[in-house]
Amino acid sequence: MRQLFPVLALAAALFVQSQTTALAIDVVPAGNRNAEQPAIPGASVRRTKGNKTSFDAKYQKVRDLLSGDRQLTGKIRAAAGKYGIDPIHIVGAIVGEHTYNVDAYDRLQSYYVKAASYTGNFRFAYDGEAIGDFLKRPQFSECEGKKGSYAQWTCRENVWNRSFSGKTVDGTSFPRNRFSAVFFQPFYAGQTFGLGQINPLTALTLTDDVARFSGYKPLDENDAAGVYQAIMDPDISLAYMAAAIRRSIDAYKKIAGVDISKNPGLTATLYNIGNPDARAAAFAARRAAGEATWPEENYYGWLVNDKLDDLRSLL
Repeated sequence: MRQLFPVLALAAALFVQSQTTALAIDVVPAGNRNAEQPAIPGASVRRTKGNKTSFDAKYQKVRDLLSGDRQLTGKIRAAAGKYGIDPIHIVGAIVGEHTYNVDAYDRLQSYYVKAASYTGNFRFAYDGEAIGDFLKRPQFSECEGKKGSYAQWTCRENVWNRSFSGKTVDGTSFPRNRFSAVFFQPFYAGQTFGLGQINPLTALTLTDDVARFSGYKPLDENDAAGVYQAIMDPDISLAYMAAAIRRSIDAYKKIAGVDISKNPGLTATLYNIGNPDARAAAFAARRAAGEATWPEENYYGWLVNDKLDDLRSLL
């Protein structure tokens, strides 16, 4: 038996090596796959026109914020380092959010001031039912055994889509809308907040990653004020941005066998649209069927790749 152990160990090592070779990771080339920018959603166009500004002006404003604040770019580099990603991915996400969603503030300090204003007694709820009570419904029992906040909240969102969205359950009629919009929007003034424009549900999903890599206190869905403080505080917000980007990169490697870490336009796209696991699986299926070679950027990621040299100069 003693002589058998080295033989088994060698066989196992050769098997792992063969599997790794078979599943070699393909690096997605830099740049955009689309020659022209994909269509920008009408809501973004209308919001920008309604504020009497332009996408070019909004891009310049967030660029000025980044170029004029070495403290901010230093924080970006530090956050990226903890998650093993290139800081350009965080810069790209900030630029995309503030070009197409909200205007940037002129100074980093303004984000700290805004974060301090998000206090009070509010909660995540729908039609008087708090999220903590809602999650006790039997439909969510399958999620209780999931390990980690990412798996657990992903499961809960899937249950919402399957069993509650657009349905009447136990006498309560639920809107056909996203879980995040129905239960995690107590201010009714937008769904994303702060420097990273992070959704409260996204923060809850990533809270274990952020606690592990950055040491911030894990978030609790029953403490809405604590969740908002985390996504509004620029320092903590940067950690959640880095965690989201890291998750996207890892998902495409593990599920689709491609490395998107050299293409900031793709990580920006996924930061914008979310659900990297499902999107990686869908891309993998299309690629296996010969319908796709590489994942493609959307309008938001296209801008990041198009402006990449300019954005890198900010770091």
